[in-house]
Amino acid sequence: MASKGADHQVGSVRGGVWTSRTGRERAGSGLRGYRFGCSGGLCEHGRVTEPNPVTQPLPERSPEEIEAFLTEQQAAYDDLRTRGLKLDLTRGKPSSAQLDLSDELLSLPHGAVDGAGVDTRNYGGLEGIAEIRRLFAELLGIEPEQIVAGGNSSLMMMRDALTYLWLHGGVDSDRPWGAEEKVTWICPVPGYDRHFTLLDWFGIETVTVPMNEDGPDAEAVAELAANDPSIKGIWMVPTYANPTGSVASQEVAARLASMPTAAPDFKIFWDNAYALHHLTEDEAKSADIMSLAAASGNPHRPIVFASTSKITYAGAGVGFLAGSVETIRWYVAHLGKGSIGPDKLNQLRHVQFFGSAQGVRDHMARHRAIIAPKFAAVEEVLSARLGGLGVASWTRPTGGYFVSLDVLDGTASRVVALAKEAGIALTPAGSSFPHGDDPRDANIRLAPTFPELAEVSEAMEAVATCVLLAAAEHLRG
Repeated sequence: MASKGADHQVGSVRGGVWTSRTGRERAGSGLRGYRFGCSGGLCEHGRVTEPNPVTQPLPERSPEEIEAFLTEQQAAYDDLRTRGLKLDLTRGKPSSAQLDLSDELLSLPHGAVDGAGVDTRNYGGLEGIAEIRRLFAELLGIEPEQIVAGGNSSLMMMRDALTYLWLHGGVDSDRPWGAEEKVTWICPVPGYDRHFTLLDWFGIETVTVPMNEDGPDAEAVAELAANDPSIKGIWMVPTYANPTGSVASQEVAARLASMPTAAPDFKIFWDNAYALHHLTEDEAKSADIMSLAAASGNPHRPIVFASTSKITYAGAGVGFLAGSVETIRWYVAHLGKGSIGPDKLNQLRHVQFFGSAQGVRDHMARHRAIIAPKFAAVEEVLSARLGGLGVASWTRPTGGYFVSLDVLDGTASRVVALAKEAGIALTPAGSSFPHGDDPRDANIRLAPTFPELAEVSEAMEAVATCVLLAAAEHLRG
């Protein structure tokens, strides 16, 4: 098993090939790790690897002992396959119980005129109604004139922003990005697969940096951005990152906001998808990237995204884009070429439903009551089944929608395949890396929010069996 404090690699994936920047291989099994609430156990870079004084790590056992263990796990897996399970841990969707929390929206709005006297049934208002902009500006810690409220998908707003940059360039661009010889984007890994899919769609190349407990490796990012003018931006899920649950510190955010970049129009796409999705009462506060960037003389660098998709209705929420005043003007000017206004009625019903920023916070506490026990169930099963065996490590997030599980190098794809055959759908191995290529084939993203609590426990028991079988097969050789 990897030793505590082992060096983690900084590298890149170009065309599916991993390039190490340190040239050093990690000791032992190569388990990666980052700590989120690790306590009372051994942690490799903080990732949970609970000790068990009576359990000998599997990699340290004799060939005969591994063979016997393999026989036991094959029998357990054969039993698992007979159960006829049909469980899904693939995507971080809100459960029906979470969606039920917002059913009052179905009887709203009361009236169609907003507080400014605007008839929300009609055309106009590309920026969104003023009331919802003020409400979410308060939650995100920005000024109302620096935010746009749109339709239900912040991911669509990300695609729009990339499209405008590609076709026309940004407010600080010398030319459209599409006119550049090459465009490259920095991707912290493990990361959010839909971000990487957007880059693939544009033909944008990728370079990866590690995602640590306090955010991406800021020095690695700074070195890359300073020396390559084709590097135009970085993805960031700053608070409860997908899938690791890490929270970007103010120090990391400040480094990203202030670092010199070879591209004058370098962007930070700051996707605050989970900023309000706390799993404990100790609520992490997102770093103030807008103020940090403005104070560093780079006010146009960050473009911030958020939405209510996992707050109210995933298919009928409100998305938000924020940036400098100039960035907002730029975005709205391009938006107006294809839109006459968003669904202002939906924005109004959300304003009436929440009432205030505190109303949103209170609503999210009700979400926490539903999903926190599911994350506790994941932790309970993984610790009981995998703790001390030296074949897996995982995160203990304090917010967000995911648990990041690392298994023995070279076995993640096998774990996913075994789970599928037993009736458990997992996100494909490698999904948290650009092009779906995890160079170690070790990372699996777990999404426990959608199933019922009992199903989460059952699914995790099954996943643990698959991890153990895959590990035993791998170690036997």
